Amino acid sequence: MGRNTRKRRTPLATKIVAGAAALAVGGGGLVWANFYASAHEDHGGHNRTRSAGAQVATIDCPDVGQKIRDVPDRARGEVDGELATMDSQITNAYQRLATTRRAQAGDSQFVQNSILGPLKDRRKAIIDRIQLEINRAGGKADDNLDELAGCQGRPADQQNGGGQDDGQNGDGQNGDGQNQDDNGNGVAGPVADDFIDINDVQPNSRNSRNGLAANGDGGSTGTFVTDCGVNENNLFNSDNLIAAPGVDNGAHHTHDYVGNQDNDAFSSDEDLANADTSCQNQGDKSTYYWPVLRLQDGTQEFDANDQGGGAEGNIGKILKPAQAELKFVGSQQGDVVAMPKFLRIITGDAKSFTNGDANANTSWSCSGFEDRQVTDKYPLCPEGSQVLRTTNFQSCWDGQNIDSANHRDHMAFVQEDGSCPEGFQAIPQLQVRLAYDIPTPTVENGQVQNPYAVDSFPEQLHKPITDHNDFINVMDEDLMNEVVDCINRGEDCQ
Repeated sequence: MGRNTRKRRTPLATKIVAGAAALAVGGGGLVWANFYASAHEDHGGHNRTRSAGAQVATIDCPDVGQKIRDVPDRARGEVDGELATMDSQITNAYQRLATTRRAQAGDSQFVQNSILGPLKDRRKAIIDRIQLEINRAGGKADDNLDELAGCQGRPADQQNGGGQDDGQNGDGQNGDGQNQDDNGNGVAGPVADDFIDINDVQPNSRNSRNGLAANGDGGSTGTFVTDCGVNENNLFNSDNLIAAPGVDNGAHHTHDYVGNQDNDAFSSDEDLANADTSCQNQGDKSTYYWPVLRLQDGTQEFDANDQGGGAEGNIGKILKPAQAELKFVGSQQGDVVAMPKFLRIITGDAKSFTNGDANANTSWSCSGFEDRQVTDKYPLCPEGSQVLRTTNFQSCWDGQNIDSANHRDHMAFVQEDGSCPEGFQAIPQLQVRLAYDIPTPTVENGQVQNPYAVDSFPEQLHKPITDHNDFINVMDEDLMNEVVDCINRGEDCQ
């Protein structure tokens, strides 16, 4: 497979991380060497290996980017760059965590003294620079951001509900954490507990507080479908133009792209407007992208030794969707208005495993079982059934901004009654449905064989709850007006 080959700038922080990652690569990915004594216990019909002494499986850092609000426009680029450097620091620290297991076994304070302590100091320096950049640009930086500098270690099976655990001095050595199983692949995750038989999922049980569908029996009931293919052009990169513009490998995982064909970290709005598109309707140059799914079957992909790919634990065969349905729907409460050109929307949270589920917007299911949706498990589908990833984007816009400092505040989900919060107005809601033909992994004795997993930041351990989706509107004015008119008239168009 190919990738976007535009000549790319590489910040110093990324080069440093790349060097560290090269030392950590083994068997196509980050080595997870477990030197802890272990014991077995029966849990839910499976034998699970647990450490006799607690093992720090990953690094949990407060998400500074989601806490930032008042950033003047002229400081946005600098702040986004600093946040991307902070992500690289976490990646580097996780790689050190994953490759120093023997030292950790011999020194209970190794993680705190050699990994988390220095990481806190480096994060504090970046937070200081962020505050300075905001203030220089005429904003008012939050003086409490320093409180977010410290990180903690924690077991793989302890998901953050939004707070911090009570590890002693943040070293994560106080609990009985699960050994992170590499399934023989040399990377951390997914594990058997990340999968569930779709037949064991209760119908209509998914918490729908996020990702509510906007359309219904009332209001604007039309739909508009745009066909942009399934990435037949093999456009892949590990950038994130929305969250980390101008930063090479800002996502630390690989994305599929459909629609706009000039989408990388360095694409300007002018580049997007002048690009080719994979959409059948050539008036739609929007960019639609999501992290790839991979089958961890030993395949050496094009990025097996690259940052964003195997060098950061994202290994195996990239699975393209058999179908990618991109549909815009209306509002239950009335008409929708046009999206502004270059509106950016991120939905879901690539760091939900450590951040908690406040911004998670994951929906996994199987074809034929669409009433059974899960957020924190990968479904095991019966033969002949496809794995489904479905995302309903935020559909309430603040009426002013195409982006915001944390890339979220300018958008909102509809409320329970289908209306937008005060100060927001309804726009067409993007719904993305991806269907995959994936051989069903087998789970035996607490082990999963040939698992599939979403690409993720290394420290997120390929958890299904980290799935996310991104969109930049680059429809021309005539097409956007056609979308709005179709939806408001109650018609089904494409």
